[in-house]
Amino acid sequence: MNRFTQAASAALARVTGAALGPYQSAVVRIGFSLTWLLFLLRELPHRGELYGPDGPWSWQLARRLIDENGAFTALMWSDGRLWFETVYALAVLASVLLLLGWRTRTASVLFMIGVLSLQNRSIFMGDGGDNVLHLMSIYLVFTRCAQVWSLDARRARRTEAAHARGERVTDRIGPALWGVLGFALVAVTAAGRLDGDPTVPVILWAVWIAQGLWWAVGRLGKTSQPRILLDVVADVLHNGALFVIMAEACLIYATAGWYKIQGSRWQDGTAVYYPLHLDYFSPWPALADLLSASGTMVMLVTYGTVVVQVAFPFTLFNRRVKNVLLAVMMTEHAVIAVVLGLPFFSLAMIAADAVFLSTPFLRRLGGWAARVREAMTSRGGVSVPAQRGPSTAEEAEERRVGFTA
Repeated sequence: MNRFTQAASAALARVTGAALGPYQSAVVRIGFSLTWLLFLLRELPHRGELYGPDGPWSWQLARRLIDENGAFTALMWSDGRLWFETVYALAVLASVLLLLGWRTRTASVLFMIGVLSLQNRSIFMGDGGDNVLHLMSIYLVFTRCAQVWSLDARRARRTEAAHARGERVTDRIGPALWGVLGFALVAVTAAGRLDGDPTVPVILWAVWIAQGLWWAVGRLGKTSQPRILLDVVADVLHNGALFVIMAEACLIYATAGWYKIQGSRWQDGTAVYYPLHLDYFSPWPALADLLSASGTMVMLVTYGTVVVQVAFPFTLFNRRVKNVLLAVMMTEHAVIAVVLGLPFFSLAMIAADAVFLSTPFLRRLGGWAARVREAMTSRGGVSVPAQRGPSTAEEAEERRVGFTA
C-alpha cells in the first residue's frame, strides 16, 4: 500500500506540477494552424462555392440543418456576402496568429470559431482530415501550446529579463483585447446568437472569464497562492487535453485498421490498387501506374498499411518500435499527399502524429531551424538570439513520463 501511495503521489505531482510536452503541443499547434491556413489560402478563389452564398448548399438549407442539430457556426448569423467575407478573413487571421503563437489563448479560441463556423456551414465539403482538424481545434483551446516556438514565449522571456533588471513592464494589449472580445461576446449572447448546443458558448465564456482572472491574479506575482493555484489548474487542463489528443490519434488508427481488416479488398491485398486508378485520386496518372504495376508491391503496401494502423497504439509501450512506426506512418501520409492528391488530409494526420515525437528530436529540429534563421538574419545584418526552451529539470520530467525517446 505504501508503494501504491507513493506511485499515486508521484503521478499526481507530475500531472499538476508542470505542463508536459511543451514541444509536442507546440508542433501540434503549428501543424494544424498551418494546415488550415494553407487550405483557406488555396481555396480563396472558391470560398464562395465552398462555404458562402454561391455554393449548392444554400444558406437556407444550412439553416434548417443547424436548427435540428444545434451545431455552432457564426456564418448563420447573417446570409450577407460582407459577413461571410469577414468571417473567412478572421479565420485566416486567427490561423496566422495561432501559427506565430501571438496571444495564443485568444488566437486558439478564434481559430476554433473559424474552423467550426466554416466546416459546420457546409458539412458535405469535408473529409477525414477536416474531421481531425475539427476536433483538434477544440482540444487546442485547453492546452498551453505556446511555451516554446511562439511570440508569447519570446515576450515572456523579455518580461522576465526586464523584471530582473528592476524594470516595470505593463501589458496594455492583453487587457484591451480582453475587453473588446468581452464586449463582442456579451453582444452576441444578448442577441441570442449562441443558442443551440451549449458546448461552444460555455467554452467561450469560461476562457474569457479565466483570462480576466489570470490577468488579475498575475498582478499579485507568480509566487502568490492564487497564481500557483491557477497554474495547477492550467497544467491539469493542458495535460488532460494532451492526453485526449494522443488518445484521439490512437483511436483514429485503431478504428481505421480494424475496419480495413473487415473489407474483402483489404483481405485479398488489392485495396490500394483501386484508388490509384480513380481520376479523382490520380493527379499523376503515370506515377500511379508505376506504383500499381507490381502486384507484389500493391499487396505489401495494402497489408503493411493495415498492420501499421492496427499495431501502432500497442507500440506506445516500446519507444523504439513506436518511433519506427511513427516514421513509417508519416512517410505514408507524405506519399498519399503526392500520389493521391490529398495534401491537407495528410498534413492534418502528420500534425496529429507529431504529438508522439520525442522531445530530443524536436529540440534538435528547433535548433536546426534557429541556426537557419540566424544564418538568414545575419546576412541581412540582424542577429536574432535563439529561443531557449524548458529547463533541464523540465526535460528530465518529460523523459520520466515518456515524451522522450
